[in-house]
Amino acid sequence: MHWLTWAAGTPLLLYILVLTGLYAFQRRLLFIPDTSVPDPVRAGLADVAVLHIPTDDGLSLLAWYVSPPRPDGFTVLLLHGNAGNIAHRAGRLRAMQERGWGVLLLEYRGYGGNAGSPTEMGLMLDARAGLAELRQRGVSPDRTLLWGESLGTGLAIWLAAEKPVAAVLLDGPYTSIVDAAQRQYPYVPVRALLKDRFDSLSRIGRVTAPILVMQGSLDRLVPPAMGRKLMAAANAPTELWVAEGVGHEDLGPFGAVEAASSFVEKRCPRPPR
Repeated sequence: MHWLTWAAGTPLLLYILVLTGLYAFQRRLLFIPDTSVPDPVRAGLADVAVLHIPTDDGLSLLAWYVSPPRPDGFTVLLLHGNAGNIAHRAGRLRAMQERGWGVLLLEYRGYGGNAGSPTEMGLMLDARAGLAELRQRGVSPDRTLLWGESLGTGLAIWLAAEKPVAAVLLDGPYTSIVDAAQRQYPYVPVRALLKDRFDSLSRIGRVTAPILVMQGSLDRLVPPAMGRKLMAAANAPTELWVAEGVGHEDLGPFGAVEAASSFVEKRCPRPPR
């Protein structure tokens, strides 16, 4: 009978071992940094200043900066997704330049040669440092746009809930990383295990700036229903833009920047001269 007891307990033991491994290595699963140092020239970008931005906890973050061509122009704080580094967003930066926007493309801790390791709290400090850099450069709140991409949408929502900005542009937003992870690991008690929760749903109600939700209709990683749930919880004016037949990572080439530009021009008029 002992072997029957052992056989019955083996699946439970294996399950506990899997849960232990997922808990221990969860940040390696969530954050997928490219740690190589990006170069704007190799990325095909011109007129880009390379900055090193201090954080409140003593790190120095690499960033690429393009000032707006007009003094009253908008500047985007671009908070990218969890994979790669800022060099993988060169095309997005170029498209924003072509719309007449300035851009601060911020690199996170642990990415792109930066010191530190990514965590939710750490990335929040990074996003705050990026916004502080724009303020030091004279970019006012009514000329500041927050663009969050995938993971970065949680940072954009958190930052906009704390600080005034002109508009919040959400590229593939989720309700929380808990909800997104539960879809990927349906048999795991994600809510009990996850350290970095990025709970956008609980924060979006405090955002006062206009919000644009951008989604791909075929997004399998972050289903469009999450974006609609965020819109329902928002108190600020919201709009939805959907790229038909497009997945999670493909919004840029299918008109996301152009859609965001139209939204900003409508919702954020330029100050009178």
